Amino acid sequence: MARSLRTAAYSVSTLALCMVAQVAQAQNAPTGESDRARIERLEATVAELTRRLNEQSQKTDAAAQTAAQASAQAQQVQQAQQAAPVAAAVPKPQRQSDNNLEVYGFAQVDAIQDFKRVNPNWDATLRPSRIPTTKGQYGSDGQTVFSVRQSRLGVKASGTVADKPYEAKFEFDIYGVGVDEGQTTMRVRHMYGKWGPILAGQTNSLFMDGDLFPNVVDYWGPAGMVFVRTPQVRYTFADDETWLAAVALEHPSDDIDAGAIRLIDPSIATNLKPDEELPDFTAQFQYRGDWGHVTLAGIARKVGYDTVGTPGNDPKGSKFGWGLNGAAIVKFNPATFRLGVVYGKGIASYMNDGGMDLAPNARLVPATPTVPPTPTPPMNLILAAETVPLLGVTAYVDLQWSKTLSSSIGYSFTKVDNTNFQDPTAFHKGEYASGNLLWAPIDRILTGVEVLWGRRTDNNGAKGDDARAQFTFKVSFSSKDIWGD
Repeated sequence: MARSLRTAAYSVSTLALCMVAQVAQAQNAPTGESDRARIERLEATVAELTRRLNEQSQKTDAAAQTAAQASAQAQQVQQAQQAAPVAAAVPKPQRQSDNNLEVYGFAQVDAIQDFKRVNPNWDATLRPSRIPTTKGQYGSDGQTVFSVRQSRLGVKASGTVADKPYEAKFEFDIYGVGVDEGQTTMRVRHMYGKWGPILAGQTNSLFMDGDLFPNVVDYWGPAGMVFVRTPQVRYTFADDETWLAAVALEHPSDDIDAGAIRLIDPSIATNLKPDEELPDFTAQFQYRGDWGHVTLAGIARKVGYDTVGTPGNDPKGSKFGWGLNGAAIVKFNPATFRLGVVYGKGIASYMNDGGMDLAPNARLVPATPTVPPTPTPPMNLILAAETVPLLGVTAYVDLQWSKTLSSSIGYSFTKVDNTNFQDPTAFHKGEYASGNLLWAPIDRILTGVEVLWGRRTDNNGAKGDDARAQFTFKVSFSSKDIWGD
């Protein structure tokens, strides 16, 4: 701007000098020139100089205006730079949308002191079925275990499509099971899509009530409750504040016990396999209120078997399996009671721990009838498959001592009525008890100590038990903490 003003001043000075020169020239005009002619020539000179001065003045005003605009723009840039940090600190307005995506999970470490011993592939949790009934079977008593296998990661999407709510979830932890027993490998928990009343994919079985699981930090939890996640197709008739009613077809998974057949024909026992011909049918009804809810669930299934590598796959066959599961979650501040009872035949694969779905039963019949009957006729051994009866009970109470302190205390068991041709070492009963004190100073942090006890009883009455203490530290996270809902 200063440079423009200097240029304007120089131009005005130049014009002034020109005017003086013109006047001097007029005064030095030839003496023969008339006064009238000199006046006209001077007026013309003044007019020309005035025109030039006006033009220069307009240029000066334009330059001053340009300089003013440049100065204003510079001030705006400076103000924006000074305000930038403040603007960055202000949260961005949330985009209004009916669709949501959340990434969530937690990192958890469990420090366990086991005072006895369990199957090493399962030492990061307490399952009664993995407790030995023969002392020293897995080595010396007393083990220290550190595990991160409970850590979890999930992604969940929800919203509305074609005027119906939808939901999709993919969630896994790293607690290896099956062929990955004892390994830190990905284990899918949930993988499903839901639109309106239809759900398809893997999630909690409809035969279970997931809310029965108490606030324990042990991974596997109470033995005597139904707890399994299966691939399924589900239809929900009602799901509101008062009622839930739904049915599902679920993937069958049968546990077959060859029992003492191993002593008669080891090849048959080895080749005896589940025959999962039909899906399992499940249904659940739930009544809800401010006080909690009660659930009644049922299952009907075909538990089949055949023998691989024999003519016609014989022996083969199937039995009808069924079960009823009742649960009540009742809240009386500061206590929440979790009570469940399940009974059925051929439902062990749906239990959290212990038992077999199908096992052999034996009876003796006369080889050939005699007339009259003889006191000791020759006898034949007749084998038949039988769905194994099972009873499961869970009783826990969660106590919220304060906003940050809580406890969970309870007992649970699974008991099967073994057939007369199962092995003496077959699982008969599993018991589980625990108590803890947990501290959650903020929403995303949980730590605490839990003590656990378990016992296994075999078909022949042999018993084994275990006791342990577990310290847990867990840090949870969610994308909602960053981006909001």
